[in-house]
Amino acid sequence: MPQFRRTLDVAQGFEFKGDRQTRVGFLTRLELGGSIFSADLTCKDPTSPWADLEVVAVLTEVLWETGVTDAVCFSGQVSTANRQGLAPLVFSGAASLEASFKFAVYEHDPLAGKYFLAFHSNSTDLSGLIEKRGDELNLSVADDPSSGVQCPMNYSFEVAIVPAPRAQALHLATSDLKNIVKAWGRVIG
Repeated sequence: MPQFRRTLDVAQGFEFKGDRQTRVGFLTRLELGGSIFSADLTCKDPTSPWADLEVVAVLTEVLWETGVTDAVCFSGQVSTANRQGLAPLVFSGAASLEASFKFAVYEHDPLAGKYFLAFHSNSTDLSGLIEKRGDELNLSVADDPSSGVQCPMNYSFEVAIVPAPRAQALHLATSDLKNIVKAWGRVIG
């Protein structure tokens, strides 16, 4: 089965430069286990580079195996405040944590000469659970600040989220005008 995997340019995410056409991505909303994480990083929207975009995280990688029950895996950078909110969840030992999130991954279409949304949640909050690896939640956050982008201070984190038992949709695109909607999550019962 095909997969959607993208390595994203974190430096471009934090400080957008119009003369570079690299992939960028953001978590624009994140709630884990009832904790809502602040959209406290200000970045530029690649489709409207004059407009600010408030984000929870600048992404470094995203992966989805494209199956209806497969996890969406995010790696990225969060602020100090969000790192302080994530760390207790990593160590909580919770059996499961509910998740609600929105995200957007942008690519540049060289034929159209502009950025487009390549993978995203549309305007809808997606619902799921943090994936488990054995007895551990698939959630981590670094103890030390990242050295890749030093200002603002930021920390690496990873999370994998499996869908809640309800029908949801993920949006994929291969160019500015080639869009696909795929099912994510399955109704039980």
